[in-house]
Amino acid sequence: MTDTTASKNRWLIAISAVAIHLSIGGIYAYSIYQIPLNEALGWDSSSVSLAFSIAIFVLGMTAAFLGSYVEKYGPRKAGLGAAVLYGLGTIGAGLSVQMGSRTLFFITFGLIGGMGLGLGYISPIGTLLEWFPDRRGMATGLAVMGFGAGALLTAPVGNELMLRFSTGSAQYTQGGIATTFFTLGALYFVLMALGASYLAKPPKDWLPSGMEQTESAAEEARSAISGLSNLTARESLRTPRFYMVWLIIFINVSAGIMLLAYASPILVQLGGATTTTAAFITGYIGIFNGGGRIFWSSLSDYVGRTTTYGAFFAIQIVAFFLMPQITGVWVLAAILFAIITCYGGGFACLPAYLSDLFGTKEVSAIHGYALTAWGFAGVAGPTLASTILESTGSYTTALYIINVVLVVGLAIVLLLRWRIGKLQDIGTAASI
Repeated sequence: MTDTTASKNRWLIAISAVAIHLSIGGIYAYSIYQIPLNEALGWDSSSVSLAFSIAIFVLGMTAAFLGSYVEKYGPRKAGLGAAVLYGLGTIGAGLSVQMGSRTLFFITFGLIGGMGLGLGYISPIGTLLEWFPDRRGMATGLAVMGFGAGALLTAPVGNELMLRFSTGSAQYTQGGIATTFFTLGALYFVLMALGASYLAKPPKDWLPSGMEQTESAAEEARSAISGLSNLTARESLRTPRFYMVWLIIFINVSAGIMLLAYASPILVQLGGATTTTAAFITGYIGIFNGGGRIFWSSLSDYVGRTTTYGAFFAIQIVAFFLMPQITGVWVLAAILFAIITCYGGGFACLPAYLSDLFGTKEVSAIHGYALTAWGFAGVAGPTLASTILESTGSYTTALYIINVVLVVGLAIVLLLRWRIGKLQDIGTAASI
């Protein structure tokens, strides 16, 4: 271990992680492109949402298959690779729009950009858990807060750039949208590359001040919660609790990502907002997505991760039931914000939850496998919404269907709580 690595400041490591996640979090402002791409190029809602679904699906698959790459080569190389892929994907999306090619848009924004999303998302997480063994939830929540807050940067900036670069009588033009993607892609690359350049793992058996500098303390800081064994990534895949967590994430993400993909048109259709107001509110989503991540993950350090996930589902069950009955723009926005805090909080608590359940030995790889739930949910949520919208002309049915699924999610959380308690009583996970 070099002196340079040993002298790094763990809070600057966290800020570097935020820089990466803030950039890739621009995906959460994707709904601002729905109307412009429809008006300027004639692309229908399903085509536009498909690119988003591809990006999220590829994100999950990339995270799963490259988790071991991050473990082997370290966060700096992984972060720089993510900067190249995401920057190229976004710039390539601009070229696709300029050429009017939906197929190329799917390849650049969806496939290449999605790979950058997945690699960028997981690259700093395991490192943060090692730098913050005393505050697992808070540390990972701080990083993915940047991912959630990405819409706060991209939504207003992206919408303004599209309007400013568009010339002629039309509100949005093909050239204006393309130039916006070019500009954002360059900005993302610079910010991500700067963040990745500072990332590094801590020295072996390093512990922060306040934790006992003993061998047992170092082991405890990297262990699962009492009664559960430290497992490798492959071993974790043979346990029921991994698949319970997977389903919890899948359901929580399906609900939240449907709203993220269609936040702007939902606000227009159900709340009566103008497209400009909807884009403005979409930007505010980033505050609650990001703020919810740091709030819920920090709270989970005190009340426990299982209790926190139970709260996510209880809140969303009520919120999704109320949404179709609301007509006021800002009341609808407030309910949407509440749901988004739970969506963001689910991601923020996940790495710490996995380290609770399996230890930190190979948590980056385990995290990658768990994020495949995100990939599949990225297809399920928006596809459900677009299918119902095209058949009924309304989002109401989709909201009620998601609500039923959320009830199932709450039942799985309760089952996982029972399972963990049983294992802790036994004092070993060998039987699973």
